[in-house]
Formats: sequence, C-alpha cells, structure tokens
Amino acid sequence: MALNPDVMKAVEQLNYRVTVGDVAARAGLDVKLAEQGLLALASDAGGHLQVAESGDVVYQFPKDFRSVLKNKSLRLQLQAWWDQVWRVLFYLIRISFGIVLILSILLIVAAISIIVIASSSSNNDDRGIDINFSGFNGFGQDFIWIFYPSYYESPRQHHRLDQDGNPKLNFLEAVFSFLFGDGNPNFDVEERRWRTIGNLIRKNQGAVVAEQISPYLDQVSNKDITDNEDYMLPVLTRFNGQPEVSPAGELVYYFPELQTTVDSTRPLSVPAFLKEQLWAFSQASGSQLVMAGGLGLVNLVGAIVLGRLLAGSGGIVASVGGLLGFVQGIYWVILGYGLGFLGIPSLRYFWIKQKNRTLVERNKQRQQRAAALQAANSTVQQKLSYAQQFAKETVITQQDLIYTTERDLLQQDAEQVDRIDAEWQRRLTQGH
Repeated sequence: MALNPDVMKAVEQLNYRVTVGDVAARAGLDVKLAEQGLLALASDAGGHLQVAESGDVVYQFPKDFRSVLKNKSLRLQLQAWWDQVWRVLFYLIRISFGIVLILSILLIVAAISIIVIASSSSNNDDRGIDINFSGFNGFGQDFIWIFYPSYYESPRQHHRLDQDGNPKLNFLEAVFSFLFGDGNPNFDVEERRWRTIGNLIRKNQGAVVAEQISPYLDQVSNKDITDNEDYMLPVLTRFNGQPEVSPAGELVYYFPELQTTVDSTRPLSVPAFLKEQLWAFSQASGSQLVMAGGLGLVNLVGAIVLGRLLAGSGGIVASVGGLLGFVQGIYWVILGYGLGFLGIPSLRYFWIKQKNRTLVERNKQRQQRAAALQAANSTVQQKLSYAQQFAKETVITQQDLIYTTERDLLQQDAEQVDRIDAEWQRRLTQGH
C-alpha cells in the first residue's frame, strides 16, 4: 500500500506518538484512511503499536522514519531525487520567459539597425528601398534610439522583501510572475478546511452541533442552517461521526475516534471561519511590474516596426542574409510572443477580478454563519448544552499501556501478571 504523505506529515507534527484520532484531526483525513495510513507506515518504517487498558491503540514511530523509508525504498529515493531536479527545472522555466523577452528585444534592435544602415548605404545612389512609414510619422527613426544605452537613466531596482529583509523575486522571476502570477493562494484550502474541522471537534472533546461546523463549509444556505443539516454528512463520513437526537428533536454529533489522544496539552488553534485568500495579480514589486510591462510594450512596438521594415526591404534581406534572414524566418514567433506577453496578463487581470468577487462572497457567507453562532438563539444554546453530554477526552499515557510491539510479548505478559498480583495484594492489605 502506498504511504500517505499527509499521515507522515501529521506524525512528525505530533511528535511521533499518535492515535488514529490525532492524525485524522491534524491532517483532516477520513478516519479509516488515517488508520490504514498509520498501519502502512508502521509496517514500512518500523513503528510500534501500543495498547492501553481501555483497548485504544497508540502508534509510536522512530524520529528518523523518513530515513528508514528512503533506505528501504528505491522509489522514494528516486522521488526525492526528482523533486530536487524538478525544483531546478522549474526555476529555469520561470526565468526563461524573461530571457526570451530580452533576447527578442535584442534581435529586434539588431535587425532594425541592419536594415536602416543597409538602407542608408543604398540611398546614396538613389537605388535604395522606399519604406513607407504611413501612420508612424517618422516614429521609426526615433524609435531606434530608444534602445541606445544612454536613452534611459539606469532604473533603480526595488525588490519586495521578506521578513528577513531578503528580496523575494529577481527580475527574471518577476517576468514570469507578471505573465502567469504566482499560483493559487488557496491550493491547500481543502486540507485547511478538514484540518480546522478536525481541530474544532477535538477542541470540543468530540461533540459538536451543525452550527459550529457550518462556518468552515461551502454551499450552506441560511435555510440549510435551520431546516436541513445534510451538509454534515461529509463530516460524519470523514471522521466516523455519529448523530444523536436530543429530547427536543435536535441533532448533535459526536466522534468517538477523535475523543482519544496521547496529549491533551497540545494547543488547538481554530479560526472563527474558513477564510480563503484573495488572488493577487503578482507578488513582484511595483517597479518590477512596470519594467516587465514596459519591456513587453517595447518588444511589441519594436516587432510591429520591424515587420513594416521587413515588408519593404526584401532586397536587403536577400543581400544581407545571416542574422537578418534568421529574424525574418522567426518574425511571426517574435510578434506572437510580443502579443502574448501583454495579452496573457491582461486577460488574467480580468479573470482574477471575477475570481475574487466569488471568493469574497464565500468568505462573507462563512463569516456571517460564524457571527450567527456567536449570537446563538435559545434553540442552538440547548443543542450545545445537550452536545456536552457526549463530550469526553481519553488521554493515553505510558502508565495506561498493557502491551507494545516494542518489547517481547512473554515478558509483557509476565509483567502484567505481576501487576495484577501486586494489585490484589494491595487490596487484601487494605481489607485487613
């Protein structure tokens, strides 16, 4: 069975000694998946099972279990190697768009320069080409000087800094960010959702009402809150919960597996509602975005000027060849890149605006449900009181263990008999 990375991460976060409920709550996993994942991990990583007198099972793992797994599994070693290679490849892909932009501008500058110089030479004996700049009004000749090094003052670079004062993006990375953004800020929203719900249930000692869960779910209408609690079904399925009906006919829910833990002192941070982060156009600094957009505009205008020059200078291209012939051969690629460089961010800008409008509305609805819980009416208060009857927490300590796979079974049986004899002797002594 393939090992579950969420289970491994939860085991590390919980200090390598866990119950099924601990992992299910921390990782937001289905209880059955958490149990299967723990069994598979214990089998492959040399973990141990510990059984308490209550019958509850605790899983104990070595702190170097990832090293154990890597040494045992070639597949994991290859995966770790590929993760490192992919980080390098993806970085090269990110900076390649900025490199292509700079190369495109350099090619355009070189091609325009060659055409203008060749045209000027041929015009001495009136046999030069007649280039029509209609619509440009002499802009073509002035445009060439835009690329001359002294045309601009050297721009001052500004970088967005992280908490340590280090720049987050260099310019080449900023070009990629300008084009494609920086990924989905809510890529882990489902993981956060179920982890938060698991922690909320654990914080309430395994017993909750639907109104407590609703601020973390989507597609829950006001009518569902009061008349229909079907939205609780996925929660019950994932965490193996059970519904109970109060004397007033109201439903409460308790989760036996989440009522057992090995450490009741772990802080459980639970936000009032699930908040999705707004999409940002880019994490690059303002100056980086201006420079990227400006170079993109220069590239596009330069490509258009080059196209007009190439259209009227067939003889020069044929006679000069070389670099000019190469640029003519890839001209449509250069023009397409210039259009895409400005077109993709423009489309993405409007897409982000629409995406954020939907996201803000979801956040608003969840926040309203959280506010309604804080101002709970008498019905909800009664449900919360009834749920407390099912709330409990079982903490398994080392003293509660009657069996562990870390030690020989016969030795543990003998120790168990000794403990029973000692307990009987203590009781007989007290009786006398």
